Amino acid sequence: MKVHIETERLILRDLEEYDVEGIFELDSDPEVHEFLGKKPIKTIEEARQVIKFIRTQYKENGIGRWAIIDKETKDFIGWAGLKYEQGLRKEFNYYDLGYRLRKKYWGIGIATETAIESLKYGFDKLDLEEIGAAADINHLASNSILKKIGLRFVDRFDYEGVSHNWYKIKKTEWIKNK
Repeated sequence: MKVHIETERLILRDLEEYDVEGIFELDSDPEVHEFLGKKPIKTIEEARQVIKFIRTQYKENGIGRWAIIDKETKDFIGWAGLKYEQGLRKEFNYYDLGYRLRKKYWGIGIATETAIESLKYGFDKLDLEEIGAAADINHLASNSILKKIGLRFVDRFDYEGVSHNWYKIKKTEWIKNK
């Protein structure tokens, strides 16, 4: 198990095969998938495939989403972090900031905390020059988080028939805002 980030209350580590129940609980919830194309998974095997896909990103791109674990309870909260995105924006590839939490952890600052830590990791450890993020225009919480942590709105784009806001932040902006 490789730990990448530790905060006072959270551990962000590589997703492992034994996270399958947590991934299933997360990604089978229709409310979690409200702004993700409304296609929740239905089987444990699909959860295994999600983990396999993310672990492949670790090998191929050196980065991928990480499991968020509650330090005190050891509970699987969801995932967060960066990934090298090669399909969302047809015009370009980029390093994407993302987070997805089990519903019982919504509204207590975990997405914001992990997003900030992920930006720090991307700029300080990976020495990235720019990080992007996208959010369904109707996903008010996610749009709010991205703005709150310093990403700036750039434009709107269409993905699978749904309008999304596009945000980004450059390393120089991140340093200036710290």
